[in-house]
Amino acid sequence: MLLPLMDQTWSWDASWDMSAMSDYNTITSLAESPFDENLLYAGTDDGLVQVTADGGKSWKRIEVGDLPGVPDTAFVNDIRADLHEPDTVYIALDNHKYGDFTPYLLVSRNRGRNWQSITEGIPEDHLVWRVVQDHESADLLFAATEFGVFVTLNGGAQWQKLNGGMPTISIRDIQIQRRENDLVAASFGRGFFVLDDYSLLRSLASEDKMPEATLFETRPAHWYFERPVLGATRKGSQGDQLYVADNPPFGAVISYYLRDGYPTQTAARQEIESERLEAGNTVAFPGWDVVEAERRETAPALRIMIRDEDGSVIKRLDAPTAKGLHRVAWNLRHPYYGSVETPPNWQGLMPTGFMVKPDADYTAELALIVEGEARLLSGPVTIRVNRMTSPALQGADIDEVMAFWDELAKTGGQVSAAQYALGDIFEDIDTLHKVLESSGVAPGAFEQKLAALKAEAYELDRALTGDKSKGEVGDYDVHRITSWLWHAQGGVANSTYGPTSAHRASLTNAQEALAPVATAINRMMNDDLPILRRELMAEGAPWGRGQTVPR
Repeated sequence: MLLPLMDQTWSWDASWDMSAMSDYNTITSLAESPFDENLLYAGTDDGLVQVTADGGKSWKRIEVGDLPGVPDTAFVNDIRADLHEPDTVYIALDNHKYGDFTPYLLVSRNRGRNWQSITEGIPEDHLVWRVVQDHESADLLFAATEFGVFVTLNGGAQWQKLNGGMPTISIRDIQIQRRENDLVAASFGRGFFVLDDYSLLRSLASEDKMPEATLFETRPAHWYFERPVLGATRKGSQGDQLYVADNPPFGAVISYYLRDGYPTQTAARQEIESERLEAGNTVAFPGWDVVEAERRETAPALRIMIRDEDGSVIKRLDAPTAKGLHRVAWNLRHPYYGSVETPPNWQGLMPTGFMVKPDADYTAELALIVEGEARLLSGPVTIRVNRMTSPALQGADIDEVMAFWDELAKTGGQVSAAQYALGDIFEDIDTLHKVLESSGVAPGAFEQKLAALKAEAYELDRALTGDKSKGEVGDYDVHRITSWLWHAQGGVANSTYGPTSAHRASLTNAQEALAPVATAINRMMNDDLPILRRELMAEGAPWGRGQTVPR
């Protein structure tokens, strides 16, 4: 709905004296001091900076050609009054119409009487379009340039590029959403980019003053069930004309900083060699011992450990090891309870466990693993998980729901293990058939034993997943372990209203039917198959998978 703006009117402020400005001046930027409403700065397209301390009654002209290092053909792109210092002002100038893409970014600390360039770290061809200052930290500023966003932590003494997946593109405007501490950038290509919660940058210092690793405090995480994507993909069947963009990561976003990073031995050596080559020096072969040590190395790994209120580790998150700032999102779920061999689903998504308990505090720690040795680098920091909304209907107590989820996870893990163990049994039986065919053992007894084991494995598979032949034509057997488990989980996995009596009955049926199946599978793996392997080896049969090395 359009707002009724037609009744709103604009009026000319006749109190402003524009005599100091030429009739041909176009004001390109205007800034008001947050400390004095009468202190204003204006930039024009014909190379002027105007300053007034009396609310526009009189203006002081500053020719841009008089600014240090600025050509007289430049014009003002942006002026920003400092939010913390009454007499400080920043200015970004533009000379690209003359083929000059040099970044012209200056600061005055005495209301424009003297200026100083603050572009150290911004490359020569990075024209500056806008500059913005953090509302809490005076030394934290962001610059929108022709090729991305730059940040300074020390008031402009040194800038560095903010990457984070942003493409190399002209950023024409940049603003701060103060409530959420979000940085919003607008590009020449009609794109918007949001850096969520940049507040951690306020606590960064120069590299030599930062510790080896820093884990930052997190925002409270919203606990809710994500709505599934229509059509399994973000665009469904609507084609590429439909515009979509990523939402912020679901769950708890954990940020950390690495002062130096943890490269592999190969990467560290190659970096040193690259520096020598750039300096014009030669690089010698490091030696076979070094090359072999690099081949055997297990790459350094970082893990973020999530602990519950009891201090137990409930999740390990992989984390990048490169130097700099990183963010990892925890999806507020326990690890997947099934086999590690479980592949992604038809959507390409990896399986996950159940949600953790809401309205609770968790902690995160950052640990480094090098050649099997673990070392705590930073933490713990607290992660508060809050339920986002309250249920519309009265449901089960959350502790009751969590207890049922735990029971489901345990049983589901057992069923998954049984399915993959049965697959290994079938492979082992096929291997023993090959061993038997390659041996000099007379046909008869061993074939009977393998046939009996295979027939039993088929019956166990039917109890787990149903009759495969019927399933091919859609005649599914509902009285099977996976059917009961699916029913028990399907109605409660994404709901907090709690299990019904039918859900509980299905879980009980699955557990009772699984017990003898698991016992039989374990017997086949621990007794029947090893005995057959030993007997075949005693008969002089060749080696096969699962057998020990012959003596």
